[in-house]
Amino acid sequence: MEIGISTFVETLPDVHTGETISHAERLREVVEEIVLADQVGLDVYGVGEHHRKDYAASSPAVVLAAAATQTKSIRLTSAVTVLSSADPVRVFQDFATLDGLSNGRAEIMAGRGSFIESFPLFGNDLDDYHELFEEKLQLLLQLREAETITWEGKFRPSIQERGVYPRPVQQPLPVWIGSGGNQESVVRAGLLGLPLVLAIIGGRPAQFAPLVELYQRAAAHAGHDPGKLTVASHSHGFVGDVEEEAVEKFFLPTQAGMNIIGRERGWGHYSRATYDAARSPEGALYVGSPDTVASKIIALRKQVGITRFLLHVPLGTMPHNEVMRAIELLGTEVAPRVRREIAEWEAAQAR
Repeated sequence: MEIGISTFVETLPDVHTGETISHAERLREVVEEIVLADQVGLDVYGVGEHHRKDYAASSPAVVLAAAATQTKSIRLTSAVTVLSSADPVRVFQDFATLDGLSNGRAEIMAGRGSFIESFPLFGNDLDDYHELFEEKLQLLLQLREAETITWEGKFRPSIQERGVYPRPVQQPLPVWIGSGGNQESVVRAGLLGLPLVLAIIGGRPAQFAPLVELYQRAAAHAGHDPGKLTVASHSHGFVGDVEEEAVEKFFLPTQAGMNIIGRERGWGHYSRATYDAARSPEGALYVGSPDTVASKIIALRKQVGITRFLLHVPLGTMPHNEVMRAIELLGTEVAPRVRREIAEWEAAQAR
């Protein structure tokens, strides 16, 4: 069971002071957070790509590279790379470079993107939303298989017998499929034999179990061994020393962040009742003391089959020291308990 962190590098106004941190300062904070995550034994850190004022990381590979030579073991991934509006050649080169700097710890999490700002920015038509991803994923997978490539498609100039460099340390460079719970994307990942990341940020996590089963059936149908494929979750949350304090600290930033997105997408108001329901044992919010968060992650593993868990923290803007403490607790208290209890549970299942 792998445990890690994901972030979109938010720069929303602080809910208490009204001040907005600069993109530059928040980026430097994230590098410190990655370094700490490595020091406390977490397995992976993911940075999401966005192209809007309230998120500072438009280039996850650059952010991760800033931490690569300051870390030793933690895996470094995008969360996600919006492949539909990117050039797969540059994506591959950027993450191959990161792989070299980190000595084989880079990963690409490829997705179509739930935010669409990058499409007009890079001259892509939203009417081609699905076709763009299909074609560019095919090219990305081909790039990691061969040093010299010949390729022709609809949305990018053709490539004739050209080498693509640098080559990564890992062979092949890991590529994950990020999904918000769409059956089509789950089946695609299974058929391709690629690891899957589910954004479990609402509803009941147990409801995602059928999607994991569908993914595994698709993988088996295509001749892949489902037992060798990782299924991850990306879920919002926060860990504090004391349950009640953690709950209160995380509420207002979460409410602010969710209501901004909600107004854009026509969601209902994110209230305290919404928050409390989400942090219940059956909900998708992982917030509270180390015991509370660990118990919910263990339940997610048993009920859904998740084998990698990414805690998205912060959601909205929170003080850097509070985020650092949450990372420390996740690594030193939550992760050891989860790994231990899951190992014991799996041993019992095997017997």
